[in-house]
Amino acid sequence: MKIIVDAMGGDNAPGEIVKGALQAARARSDLEIVLVGKEGEVKAAAAACGGLPQGASIVNATEVIDMHDDPATAFKVKKDSSMTVGLTMLKNGQGDAFVSAGSTGALLSAGTLLVKRVRGIRRAAMAPLVPTAGRGVVLVDCGANAECTVEYLVQFAYLGSIYAAKALGMEKPRVGLLNIGTEDSKGDQLRRDTYLALKEAGEAGHLNFIGNIEAKEAVKGGCDVVVADGFSGNVMLKTIEGVGSFMGRELKGMFLSSLKTKIAALLVKSGLDAFKERLDPDTIGGTPFLGLQKPVIKAHGSSKARAIENAVYQAAAGVEAGLAAEIEAKVGLMKAEG
Repeated sequence: MKIIVDAMGGDNAPGEIVKGALQAARARSDLEIVLVGKEGEVKAAAAACGGLPQGASIVNATEVIDMHDDPATAFKVKKDSSMTVGLTMLKNGQGDAFVSAGSTGALLSAGTLLVKRVRGIRRAAMAPLVPTAGRGVVLVDCGANAECTVEYLVQFAYLGSIYAAKALGMEKPRVGLLNIGTEDSKGDQLRRDTYLALKEAGEAGHLNFIGNIEAKEAVKGGCDVVVADGFSGNVMLKTIEGVGSFMGRELKGMFLSSLKTKIAALLVKSGLDAFKERLDPDTIGGTPFLGLQKPVIKAHGSSKARAIENAVYQAAAGVEAGLAAEIEAKVGLMKAEG
């Protein structure tokens, strides 16, 4: 399996990107890693972490898309950028999946226009696995599509359900529609119409739709897939991230406030470490763009080696799950008026 990695994307490129990708290559002999970027810099980064292992290679790309470039056109203007070259390779069958910590907007635009969506899918959606009281919840969409129609949201429900089942191993994932209440009359017209469409899909046995869900219940593990427009989903995601960071700081301050609490901290250290691990985005690695013909994973811009390594594993899981084929097989079910 060949995973193409944008070695120049992100705040810590190429050093941390190369390090993480090569850690994945060394850990899994079935992975071939292709590092795309400025050859001299990528070679130096690889040398700094022990050189290229068997199955890893470098493809030269002389340009870099940065955060100041227009995300809608950057991949066209910078045709020899690491992102454009890598996605073109993916399109042409020279790899099975693509990972980048570069510009989200540029990656979405380039992925949509180069790799292309599965036929019949209206919009690609970002679907991170958000930590909750259960195994986590797939939040789809979390920012790619601020304005949505009923059809978009219905397709997001299917995309999230397929991803949760096939890539994450969740049996009959419970799908909830993010809303301000659980009653079918809650929310604006978009939410009410979407509720009816998803309810129909649930009654037909195509989705395990459990109804509307409030954000607080989703965080408690009330469902496996949360369906939202990109605006609402992004607000929910950033709120969870902020609360997690706040709780972490408060707990640290509390346990370091006195000798007694420091002793208590030692007694619960393993539990605190496990809690911290669950909230750490590096554990998951990145966010998939669902609905594209091949797996494309967006790692966080500040990703370090561990996050990139896990993003590579996430990309591999998408390939192994055959997500695009599964989505294509079910496009005919994803119909809704709106």
